[in-house]
Amino acid sequence: MSRVLKDSKNQITYGYNNDHKAVDVVKYKNKCAYIIAHTDGVVVWVQTGQKNNKNATGNASYGNCVKLKHPNGYYTLYAHLKNVNVRINDKVKQGDILGYMGETGRAFKSHLHFEVRNINDVRINPTNYLNSNLPDNHIYQAYDLKKKRWLPIVKKGTKGYAGNIGNSISGIKIQDSVYRVHDLKKNKWLPFVNGMEDYAGNLSNPIDGLQVKNATYRVHIKGGNWLSWVNKVDNTSSGYAGIYGNEIDAIQIK
Repeated sequence: MSRVLKDSKNQITYGYNNDHKAVDVVKYKNKCAYIIAHTDGVVVWVQTGQKNNKNATGNASYGNCVKLKHPNGYYTLYAHLKNVNVRINDKVKQGDILGYMGETGRAFKSHLHFEVRNINDVRINPTNYLNSNLPDNHIYQAYDLKKKRWLPIVKKGTKGYAGNIGNSISGIKIQDSVYRVHDLKKNKWLPFVNGMEDYAGNLSNPIDGLQVKNATYRVHIKGGNWLSWVNKVDNTSSGYAGIYGNEIDAIQIK
């Protein structure tokens, strides 16, 4: 069942793309529905009193809308509502009714414009979350070069680590972080990536350095030990975790 429409299945009428960073949905078989909270959260923005205006721009284009902030730091936004049933600072539970589907703002027929935003309030593709939980922003993952597969996800701030001691790592994914790795064979830093929709590394080459912005992190050297914790990113010897020329087989993030 839908996580955004009450007692219904989703029917996507317009998908996510570079110009439309949301999905438009209606009730199955092109019907309207009550709009419900995707996940527990707090109402951080409400806009009401809007009518249909096909020339609207900016916030007015959303029409009547509700924005929620969730415990993992993510946001969801529900736009073009006919009416809104909640107020700013209200605490809502998953499935609570937020309003009813409409065509206020810049809408050409009744539908729900649904957005998911990460902890930086940047819109991401919401398609996979229409029927499932939002991402956990406290997770990371490593790619085992020997076994040629992604290893289990690990939670930040625990005693766990991402990696398999003895097997080199060639790729890393970190949710809601900006990070990069140093390619041992190419002897260079690869580009920074953001979040787990991408990964840092060349899956064919081991890594010997790691940088994670706004985090405290460390690495384990293959055949050696855990190195000291690092909490910054720069070009100094203490601005990355690793030792050039020494393969990394595990990472840990606080």
